[in-house]
Amino acid sequence: MNAVQPIADASAVTAARRRRVGALLTRLWPAVIAYSVILAAVILVTKFSSATDYVGPDNDDGMRLVEVRDFLAGQGWFDLMQYRLGLAGGTLMHWSRLIDLPIASLIRFFDLFAQRETAEALALAVWPVSLIFPAMLAMGVAGRRIGGVAGMHIALGLTAPAIYTGNRFAPGAIDHHNAQLALVATMVAMLVDPERRGWSYAVAGVAAAVAIAIGAETTPFVAGVCLTVALLWAWEGENFAVAARAFGLSLTIAINILFFATVPPRLYSMVTCDNLSLGYYSLAAIGSGLLLFSAVFASGLRRPLRFAALAFVGAGVFGAAIVIAPQCLSDPLGSLDPMLVELWLRHISEAQSLLALARTDPTSVGAFYAAGLFGIAVCIFRIIQRDRVQIHLVLLFLLATSWAIALVQVRGASFSNLLSILPLALLIVDIRRISNSDSENVAVAFVYVMSVLASVPAVWAVGGGLISRQMENDAQKKAAEPEKTLSCTSKEALAPLTELPSGLVSAPSEMGVPILRFTQNRVLSAPYHRDQGGMLTEMHIGLAKPQEAEAFLKGAGVAALAFCPKDLQTRELAKLKPDGLYAELGKDNIPPYLEPLAKVPDTGVQFFRYRPTAN
Repeated sequence: MNAVQPIADASAVTAARRRRVGALLTRLWPAVIAYSVILAAVILVTKFSSATDYVGPDNDDGMRLVEVRDFLAGQGWFDLMQYRLGLAGGTLMHWSRLIDLPIASLIRFFDLFAQRETAEALALAVWPVSLIFPAMLAMGVAGRRIGGVAGMHIALGLTAPAIYTGNRFAPGAIDHHNAQLALVATMVAMLVDPERRGWSYAVAGVAAAVAIAIGAETTPFVAGVCLTVALLWAWEGENFAVAARAFGLSLTIAINILFFATVPPRLYSMVTCDNLSLGYYSLAAIGSGLLLFSAVFASGLRRPLRFAALAFVGAGVFGAAIVIAPQCLSDPLGSLDPMLVELWLRHISEAQSLLALARTDPTSVGAFYAAGLFGIAVCIFRIIQRDRVQIHLVLLFLLATSWAIALVQVRGASFSNLLSILPLALLIVDIRRISNSDSENVAVAFVYVMSVLASVPAVWAVGGGLISRQMENDAQKKAAEPEKTLSCTSKEALAPLTELPSGLVSAPSEMGVPILRFTQNRVLSAPYHRDQGGMLTEMHIGLAKPQEAEAFLKGAGVAALAFCPKDLQTRELAKLKPDGLYAELGKDNIPPYLEPLAKVPDTGVQFFRYRPTAN
């Protein structure tokens, strides 16, 4: 009997602890912290430990590091020129110092006790992983607001694999897309506040301004958020006046602060459509200011008059767009040279449309679009059933906006996949409740399991991969076996350039960022639309006959040329002009003005020193 008592006491203590932990996880902050810490640990262990480079695989990650290095070396806060990219004078970049600053600060901190390369590696691991928490917090808040504790846990549980498989928050991913995802989630979480508290909408306004300042990709979504707030105000009037005023005021103040804090004074009057400039600044400031004015003075009017006031606001914003930034009402890449569109833009996977993706990689369509479409369908069904109509209307409009953006450029799918989690989490909560009340009903249990699986884009990706594998026959599999690809962009491959005096290098655009990162040279070309002149010059060098190509080399001031026969763009240029310089180099026909440099074994690039011929 005496031996049994301690066991019983220990069991009681264990049960009490479990109850305390369970009660703790019903609260927002402990739950979000637990999910975030576990997810961050898994990402660091599985991705950082197995990475071969501390910089992400995307060119934008490498280019961001180059900009941060320049910033740390003394380049001014307002000086956004990349002096080593493009033709003489450099290229004005369109990225924001708002992302450069925290990364640079982390590098400075780790510099205190580590070598510079180690400090960079630590900073590039910490920054994207640190953004997991705000993204998870926003999704947890949204899930709790629409579905209670169960909705919070399901939203967090679905967000975790989305973050893990998306690679936007992996170590080395220092492009601004991870910050944008966190901001988009924040805006949605604030807009589904059932109590319409002013602070929620003030946070949404600040998040909208920061999203505009960080990158133009989310501008259509921010416009959708603004329209959602405006329509809710016009419909509800006084009941929504506090929320509308808070949103309008915070957006007005924040966009003014960010414009003058990040835009160089010499560019105040310039209108560009790929970053925060006079165009987006004026439209955001005018629109939010007019919404604030309407919410203050017209909230007490009857509904038809409020919609008339809203129409006035819309007319004011549209009129300002026509006068100040008419070019921003069309495709911001519409001014690209046709040669760049054909030989460069069409080969960028994340810039492809749904139709292009369906032609080139149809089995991946589900991973990018299925979850979003499922979420849209659920929202429409709920609205038809008159089930929590306003929440589903808000989610439908914002999700449909993101999904429509993804139809044009597949890179937007990460946003629609993230937002689809919320209506699907609410669906799963309801199906789970039905399943628990009727545990013997196999059909309900099946629907529950399938709903969960259909809500995870990675499941669609796996399914697409299985279908693709089944479609291949033995011959296709053999043909599809990847050859050993020799790198043209590794530090080792670029070593010959370090033996030359720093100068201008003509290389395919995919080699541009690695050259900037690993050497002190300038490059003609890198995959950025603002470098049209440099990219076109490099293409013309590759297309021109050898005797004509020298004129381009001499005119641009090129000191060295890189030839990577495996590069897609190089192959396209050689195919397009069989007698062009790249095609001739592929046949080992080297013109006299190019002096081959010693090639690093087991690499895929050959460098040539340009030696002008006597005229």
